[in-house]
Amino acid sequence: MSLPHCPQCNSEYTYEDGANYVCPECAHEWPQQAAEAVEEQRVWKDANGNVLQDGDSVTVIKDLKIKGSSSVVKVGTKVKNIRLIEGDHDIDCKIDGIGAMQLKSEFVKKA
Repeated sequence: MSLPHCPQCNSEYTYEDGANYVCPECAHEWPQQAAEAVEEQRVWKDANGNVLQDGDSVTVIKDLKIKGSSSVVKVGTKVKNIRLIEGDHDIDCKIDGIGAMQLKSEFVKKA
């Protein structure tokens, strides 16, 4: 098992001391749980399993009713420059003719 590099000086010579990691070069100490949380970053995937990133373009794969409106986002609608966020609806975007809204990543595919 390799130990993480120091988050302050990026030294590779860290060591464990109880429940903490310690850097001998800059004397920075940090809890092991914090290092594990950094490694477990969220990955957003589309309906086909492709990894999504901020700024990607996606295509809607299903007609989506807009809550509180009679409008519908039609299948095949291309959405450019998405922004990924935490939550149930994990894509923040602007759709031409409709405006700003949030989508679920399970209803889009990467364009």
